[in-house]
Amino acid sequence: MSVTAVADRVLGLLPDRADWQAVRRAPRRDLVAGLTVAVVALPLALAFGVTSGLGAQAGLVTAVVAGAVAAVFGGSHLQVSGPTGAMTVVLVPVVQQFGPTGVLMVGALAGLLLIALALARLGRYVRYLPTPVIEGFTAGIAVVIALQQLPAALGVTDAHGDRVWAVAADAVARFVVHPRPVALAVALGVAALMLLGARWRPGLPFSLLGVAAATVLAETVPVDLVRIGALPQGLPAPSLGFLDPGAVGVLLPSALAVAALAALESLLSATVADGMTVGQRHDPDRELFGQGLANLAAPLFGGIPATAAIARTAVNVRAGAASKLAALTHAVALAAIVLAAAPLVGRIPLAALAGVLLATTVRMVEAGALWALARATRGDALVLVLTFVVTVAWDLVTAVAVGVAVAVVIALRAVARSARLEQVPLDRGEHSAEEHALLAEHIVAYRLDGPLFFAAAHTFLLELSEVADVRVVILRMSRVSALDATGAHVLGDAIRRLRGRGITVLLSGITPDHDQVLATLGVADDLRRDGLVFADTPAAIAHAREMLRGTVTT
Repeated sequence: MSVTAVADRVLGLLPDRADWQAVRRAPRRDLVAGLTVAVVALPLALAFGVTSGLGAQAGLVTAVVAGAVAAVFGGSHLQVSGPTGAMTVVLVPVVQQFGPTGVLMVGALAGLLLIALALARLGRYVRYLPTPVIEGFTAGIAVVIALQQLPAALGVTDAHGDRVWAVAADAVARFVVHPRPVALAVALGVAALMLLGARWRPGLPFSLLGVAAATVLAETVPVDLVRIGALPQGLPAPSLGFLDPGAVGVLLPSALAVAALAALESLLSATVADGMTVGQRHDPDRELFGQGLANLAAPLFGGIPATAAIARTAVNVRAGAASKLAALTHAVALAAIVLAAAPLVGRIPLAALAGVLLATTVRMVEAGALWALARATRGDALVLVLTFVVTVAWDLVTAVAVGVAVAVVIALRAVARSARLEQVPLDRGEHSAEEHALLAEHIVAYRLDGPLFFAAAHTFLLELSEVADVRVVILRMSRVSALDATGAHVLGDAIRRLRGRGITVLLSGITPDHDQVLATLGVADDLRRDGLVFADTPAAIAHAREMLRGTVTT
C-alpha cells in the first residue's frame, strides 16, 4: 500500500461531520446518560484495575483516558470503553511474567496492531464468528473472573498459583485454615444487593450503593478488611519510560492476544449496541482504529489495555444516549471523581469490589441461551463446551482459536455431505426401443450437485470409481457450486481411472469460473483436445449416441 493510499485510509477513519451533527441532536440526554454510566463504571474500573495487578489507579486512568479517546475516534456512537474483565484475564499472566512496565508495553503494541487491522479493513470479518464460540468464551470469562475474585472475597492476600483456578484453590485452602468471615460477608452482601436490587429497581446504581455501604461499615466498625490504598489526586503525567524496543519480540505474542481480544470484544459490543437501537450502525474499521488509539494513549498515563465494555455500553443505550457525547461525558465525570474524591476512593474495601465483580459474572451468563445452544445440534454443543473449557483451563485467545477451528471442521463436514453424485436418466425422446436398450446398457450420466472441494472430493472419487459395465460416462457439471484445486485434481484422477478402464468420459455444463480452475491446473486437457467437453448436456448425449452407433470414434 502506497503512502498516499495509507494517508487516504487514515483520513477515512477519522471523525467526520456526521459525528458532530449527532452530538447536537440531544445533548441533554447524552449528558445524563454519560453521568449514569460513570456511576456504574466507577466501581468496575476500580475492581478491574485491582484484578489486573496494576492497582485501582490503573483502572481509573484507563477508564478516563481510553474511554475519552475511544469515544471520539471509535466507530460507534454508543460504545463505552475502559478496563474489562475479559482483558484482565489476559493481563494477569503478563503482569506475573513481565511486570507493570511489560503490561504498558503490551498495551502500546496492541494499539499499533489494532490500527493495522483497521487500515487492512478486517473489522467486518468478526460477523463470521460462530455463536457457540461467542457464548462459550463469554461463559468461560465469567467463571475466570469469579475465580479471580475468590482471594479478595475470602480476605486472602497471599494466594499463589500458575493458573487462575490454582490461585483460587490456594485461597480456599488458606481460608479454611484461617477463616475471615467478614470479608466473605461483605463480598456476598454487595453481590446480593446488586442482583436483587436490579430486579426491584433496575435504574438505581446498586453497585455504587453497595460499595458505599461497605466502605461506611469498614470505617465505623472495627473489622479487618483490606482497602484499596492511597490514590493520587489527579492523573499521572504522561511518560514514555515504559518503552523498551528490545522487548518487542518477547512481548509480541502477548500483544497479539490483547489486540485480538480488544478487537473481538469491541466489535461484539458494538454489534450488541446496534441491536438495541433503531437506525444506529457502527463502522467496524473505525471502531478498531479508535480502540487502537485508545490503547496507545492509556499506557502513557499508566493505564492498562482497554476495550469496549458490553455492560457499560448497554447501560449507556438504556439511559438514552444518542451520540459520542455520552461516552465522552462518562470519561470526564470519572476524571472529576479522581480529582475530587481520591482519598475517599482509597478507603474502599477490596472485598466490596470483589462482590461487584461476582455479581457482574452472574449477569454475564444467560443460562437460557447456553441451554438452547447445547440442545441445538451436537456440533454446536461441542464447540460451546470446548470453548468454555479451554477459556477456563488455558486462556481466551486459545479458546477462540480452538472453538473456531472445530466449528470450521464441523461446517466443512456438513457442506461436504451436501455434495452428491447422482445418476440421472437420459431423455428418451423419439428414439426406438432398441436404441433405448443400448443407451441404458452402455451410457450413464451423473449430475454433480453441491461443492466439489477438498472436504468432499474423496467421497466423490470413491463413488465415481465404482462405475462399471458402461462405455460412456457423462459428468454434468452445471450444478457444481464450488470447485477448488483439490476437487479439480480428484476430478482429473477419476477421469484418468475411467479412461484407463476403456470408458469414455464426457463433460458438460462447466461454468466459466470452474473452467478457469480446470484449465489452469491442466485437468481434462485430453478431453478438450478430443472434443469431449460440451456446453450443455443434450450435446453430450447426442455425441454419446453417435459413438454407440459407430459414427464417431474416440
